[in-house]
Amino acid sequence: MSRNILVLGAGMVGVSVAWHLARRGHRVTLVDRREPGRETSFGNAGIIQREAVRPYAFPRDLGTLLRVLPNREVDIRYRPTGMVSAAVPLLQYWHNSGGARYDRIVKEWASLIMRCQDAHAPMIEAAGAEDLIRKGGWLELYRTQSALDERVAKAREDRERFGVEYEVLSAEQLQAAEPYLARELVGAIHWTQPWMVSDPGALVQAYARNFEEQGGRLLQASVEGITREGNGWHVTTSEGALEADQVVVALGPWSSDVLMQLGIRVPLFVKRGYHMHYSTEQGATLNHWVMDAERGFLLEPMRAGIRLTTGAELADLNAPPKYKQLAAAERAARNLFPLGKRRDAEPWKGARPCMPDMKPVIGPAPGKDGLWLAFGHGHQGFTLGPATGELLAQMMDGETPAIDMTPFAVDRF
Repeated sequence: MSRNILVLGAGMVGVSVAWHLARRGHRVTLVDRREPGRETSFGNAGIIQREAVRPYAFPRDLGTLLRVLPNREVDIRYRPTGMVSAAVPLLQYWHNSGGARYDRIVKEWASLIMRCQDAHAPMIEAAGAEDLIRKGGWLELYRTQSALDERVAKAREDRERFGVEYEVLSAEQLQAAEPYLARELVGAIHWTQPWMVSDPGALVQAYARNFEEQGGRLLQASVEGITREGNGWHVTTSEGALEADQVVVALGPWSSDVLMQLGIRVPLFVKRGYHMHYSTEQGATLNHWVMDAERGFLLEPMRAGIRLTTGAELADLNAPPKYKQLAAAERAARNLFPLGKRRDAEPWKGARPCMPDMKPVIGPAPGKDGLWLAFGHGHQGFTLGPATGELLAQMMDGETPAIDMTPFAVDRF
């Protein structure tokens, strides 16, 4: 039976949910204050990460904590006010980042990651977006043999448990693959399965256009309020009121603000990040997406130039930007690869919506008939949007989802 459904949020997750619901014949309106794919989904590294079966854990070893404490690192920075305001979920995050708890989370998280490419593939084809996709994997670079050996041991385990595929490159093999990288590197892991996207925002926009071609409606408006009325829902926006049988909240880091209006509290916090595009010098080319694993930044050959993306900044969602982390990443990146001039007028800043157990919220809101949730994917909203849309659509249509969705229910908190 066709239903009238509102999807709030037009990032990769919201667009994917809307796409799957429209494909099933529902009347779907996708609402966002900006054009699709212009927030968090715009600024990521552009990798559909089939290999990412281990969610990012909070550092627990003393060495890492002492390294991070001075707040000068590239991979992790923090602001005291942000740490205080998110103290409870951050403490839970730390608690979940080791031992049996983390082992269970990895298994549950991997059940989503393993679906990512099968879910993206039909959307890429339907949207005619093949020109944005590059297959062949990416390189994780190492400066010390001990760090490389430790990561290879985990990769070997992930191959056995989750079908992750990779190759280990020596320094000589890495130099042959990427001749313009610094010679100090000891080797790399070549993750061979992932797909790279040369313009992440453009892929989200391509999916959104295909959603409209299927009969979906796109409305650019701010969400101002949401209430339950009768057997349906009433959503107030800057462009007027909307009525629907069902509503999906897929607003990424802003999801908790909307849900608080309904008395639903979720322990969502954000990890912010920055990026900048560059030209190259000395006729240099970068053939792969590369990550300096021991510094904590990535370089990606995008349409707009070489994109440098930073690690995480623990800060309040609306705190003003601070560009010292990006500057530190740029200094390190220039020692790794001959970057040229900056191409963007100013750095991009975004926020990743995170949950303290590293897993997204996907499913119904208990006690709120017709309200559905899809947010909290951390670093992997771009990778997991289509899988989330597929699974949530199955749940909304009363079908048994392809995997057990219990680990992603909001009432786990």
